[in-house]
Amino acid sequence: MVPRRLPASACFVVAGLTVLHPLLAKESVCFRTGFCMQADSHTQQGQTFIFQSGSGTMEFPADQISQIVPLADEPAAQAAKNSGNSPQAAADFNNLLRHAALDQGLTPEFVRSVARVESGLHQEAVSSKGAIGLMQLMPSTATELGVDPKITEQNAQGGAKLLRELLLRYRYDPVLALAAYNAGPGAVEKFKGVPPYLETRRYVLRVLREYNRQQKLESPAP
Repeated sequence: MVPRRLPASACFVVAGLTVLHPLLAKESVCFRTGFCMQADSHTQQGQTFIFQSGSGTMEFPADQISQIVPLADEPAAQAAKNSGNSPQAAADFNNLLRHAALDQGLTPEFVRSVARVESGLHQEAVSSKGAIGLMQLMPSTATELGVDPKITEQNAQGGAKLLRELLLRYRYDPVLALAAYNAGPGAVEKFKGVPPYLETRRYVLRVLREYNRQQKLESPAP
């Protein structure tokens, strides 16, 4: 079935959800859990929204989504992505994390918050368990993701990709996704929720607090 194209000003309401669908603009998709992601565009089939992100698609029931808001294009981020700069030439880790987040359709503040809690934004950081760099990727996890954790740009991309996979796995519940990022999906499945590990529970709270702080910093003053 070929998705029906909508005009730039099309506006429709489904299950109490008002959506402005701009042509060729990125969108911020917010779920009723309070978490938001970014998508390139969306179509609707019945009570299901289909979001396009990069070369892939994601489907969610309409009643799980609170709002879809158009975003302005980010030419600077796209230009940096296309420039092919090596990690050694990138002095700003925040920009690397931002680009990685946008590539995976995630909010930059969320990915940056994880990196701050994981490593304090230090690529040279290595944990006692062997996790490497900015997003603290285990070597085995990095191999599965197809990245070299010792290269800053790939480390950021791998961490953002892992976060996206976990968010999809747990239907965009950030608490479960963060718990799995810290303790592993096996622990979340075993305990059917956040594992009763003090380290993991503190980790989830720290990231969510940092995420809230980052959002306030990015929000314009009233």
